[in-house]
Amino acid sequence: MSKATPLNDAHRRLGARMVDFGGWDMPINYGSQIDEHHAVRRDCGMFDVSHMTVVDLEGAGCRDFLRRLMANDVGRLKGPGRALYTCMLDPSGGVIDDLIVYRRAGSDYRLVVNAATREADLEWLHRHAGEFAVAVRERPELAMVAVQGPNARARVAAVLGGEAATAADALARFAFVESDDLFIARTGYTGEDGYEVVLPAARAEGFWQGLLDAGVAPCGLGARDTLRLEAGMNLYGQDMDRTTTPLESGLAWTVAMTGERDFIGRAALAAQLAAGVPRQLVGLVLDERGVLRHGQRVLTGQGEGEVTSGSFSPTTGKSIALARIPAGEPGQVRVDVRGRELAVRVVQPPFVRDGAARPGI
Repeated sequence: MSKATPLNDAHRRLGARMVDFGGWDMPINYGSQIDEHHAVRRDCGMFDVSHMTVVDLEGAGCRDFLRRLMANDVGRLKGPGRALYTCMLDPSGGVIDDLIVYRRAGSDYRLVVNAATREADLEWLHRHAGEFAVAVRERPELAMVAVQGPNARARVAAVLGGEAATAADALARFAFVESDDLFIARTGYTGEDGYEVVLPAARAEGFWQGLLDAGVAPCGLGARDTLRLEAGMNLYGQDMDRTTTPLESGLAWTVAMTGERDFIGRAALAAQLAAGVPRQLVGLVLDERGVLRHGQRVLTGQGEGEVTSGSFSPTTGKSIALARIPAGEPGQVRVDVRGRELAVRVVQPPFVRDGAARPGI
């Protein structure tokens, strides 16, 4: 039986089409996925992301623990209230998960990890925590709502009111504030501005209803996927996993190789860099009719690759994709779409910025 978030009843009252997503009963849409997508790009939308796993780390060794486990360096977080996107790697450089690390007050940190990798993440964290005297505590009693779009900050402020609204409005990107029992981060997975709000499950429905009353559109996983793809954001299990390194997944920018910090996977990445990274993740645009989908063959001048994520892009009006292909200049590139080899353009993601298609897309 699928697990339910604290907002499950609210989704059903709104007529959401529910699907099993990684063992969770989640809304795919509330009617029109494209309308939900446009609501986020043009105004404001909200997502129930309570299926994601919140993990709190406590103990004096947290900083050293995370500097060992994460490919990005949490030492860059110079004070509490800041966040960092990173990958957690195995010794071969494979991606166990991609996640956000939040530096809290004192020596404590918070992680938000993917639902599909929850068990593997927790096992890995517990396995190494003893070396650093770190306590790893999952927080299943918390819910999480993402509010995204050009008007998201104003709508959230109107719902929160008071000191929480003032504190949230002052946040820089990839910063967060804790106010009362709210954890408000200026982060997201859509390419738009907004917040991800962690709060007690008992408060989730009231917050959700307040946002509805303020005119925020409820959005499902379908729109979340097309939004993140337009923004060039990877999806774990498709664009990267334990068979790929960050260097092959367009995530080299999340790897901090400077200095002598010996994080798990560093030796494997160094060896890959020395030998030459064999594959690259690129963006593809299909100008003619057809839809790019996960798993389709990509034919290049250097050999074959594969579409890792693909969909129709409501903002650009075209089909777009991320694809892993052999390293080097790809030359003319084609994708096998139902037996037809269609020419595509190779571009640098993101496909959409500031709510509109990037020039040349």
